[in-house]
Amino acid sequence: MTAETDEVRVWLVERGYNDRDLIILKYATPSGEKVFQKEVASQALDTVTAAKTVAPDNLASVDDPDVRERYATEVERMKEKHEPDDPV
Repeated sequence: MTAETDEVRVWLVERGYNDRDLIILKYATPSGEKVFQKEVASQALDTVTAAKTVAPDNLASVDDPDVRERYATEVERMKEKHEPDDPV
């Protein structure tokens, strides 16, 4: 979180699809403890960036320790390879 904006930087950790033709994007905090999920119609999908900033109220807790660890690892990988605004 930053003091000026009170927003949290989250990084893309997972991309999937569901049976309603929606693309599901999951962005996690560096610790992997919080996740932001966005569902977008495939026809309406804009550019997906490596990271985004979101309000803390839009984050959900990640309860499974294995998933938290996987998200934290993926955030590190994304941070090493991409700038936050890079399309991925």
